[in-house]
Amino acid sequence: MKFSINRDAFLKPLQVVSGAVERRHTIPILSNVLIQVETDSVRLTGTDLEVELVSSCVIENGERGSVTVPAKKLVDIVRSLPDGAVVEFSASADKALIRSGRSKFTLATLPAQDFPNIDDWDSDIQLVTSQSVLKDLMERTHFSMANQDVRYYLNGMLFETDANILRTVATDGHRLAMSSCDIGQPNLAARQVIVPRKGVMELLRLLDDADNEVRVLIGNNHIRVETNGIGFTSKLVDGRFPDYRRVLPSGGDKIVVAERDVLKQACSRASILSNEKYRGVRVNLSSGELCLTANNPEQETAEEVLECEYQGEPLEIGFNVSYLIDVLNTIQGDKVKLTLSSSDASGLIEDNDDASSLYVVMPMRL
Repeated sequence: MKFSINRDAFLKPLQVVSGAVERRHTIPILSNVLIQVETDSVRLTGTDLEVELVSSCVIENGERGSVTVPAKKLVDIVRSLPDGAVVEFSASADKALIRSGRSKFTLATLPAQDFPNIDDWDSDIQLVTSQSVLKDLMERTHFSMANQDVRYYLNGMLFETDANILRTVATDGHRLAMSSCDIGQPNLAARQVIVPRKGVMELLRLLDDADNEVRVLIGNNHIRVETNGIGFTSKLVDGRFPDYRRVLPSGGDKIVVAERDVLKQACSRASILSNEKYRGVRVNLSSGELCLTANNPEQETAEEVLECEYQGEPLEIGFNVSYLIDVLNTIQGDKVKLTLSSSDASGLIEDNDDASSLYVVMPMRL
């Protein structure tokens, strides 16, 4: 097998699929990328058995064949070649040869037939939207995913279809983020699936803010996203996501509206002197005013006072300041709305002008 290709045309799809490859793996072939050559195209595949990425590039006069080579070494070699260079790739026996100009590299190979492919599967839900819509939904919620929690079903993101709505939800048990979008497909069946954390992060890396079409296919155990000649497949987390609707606070009668930027900067400054382990900050509300205070074991204190729209009873409540900053970094609008009910009930945070995303933060005892 052999083919020739421009370095720039080869590098991008190679970098895309190498995102799924585990550098340190007990199964050697999972460190490799599968290269399948047809006469007019090269198909590249990388996997870690949980996530699979497939990309292809156009060539001329290729000689058919398939082989696997170390992904990281191949990416490093192609990246180090000068812009516009022509890469000549050939493989025979147990070696692959890469030539470009007066440079020559020989890589060890492993047989293509040993490379694990995610089995064929049927999708029972298909939807079409744009890259920008899907990426925005995920960016609004991904920061609330758990990381290595024993409740494995929290180490990922819930994707929910319902009528013509696509919704993403993430929670780590202390906070929850939810975002919804009308994608204009009224016949979507109601379905919930959990995409694992690695799949979410890889998908965020792949998607851009363009309006290019993206197809999402959901099966019993897998989700596939196809866009721009790239196929992303991920296994789903086999578990039941908590009923997020029960977590959403209701009946909050204390509504605060504040400038998002001003509040975010005040939280950032107060966090400097918060307890490094617990990150607690005290919020005191009074008519037209919000006061943030933080202290630490060294008896150092920070106090921030800012104007806000609030006419209710005085209230004192504690929050993890890092959770507040994460939400304020994600909200896009100029003003943010906090809905509270008491000092021991969760707070609801949202963009004052956009109700499509909701954020729940549990209170802290300080």
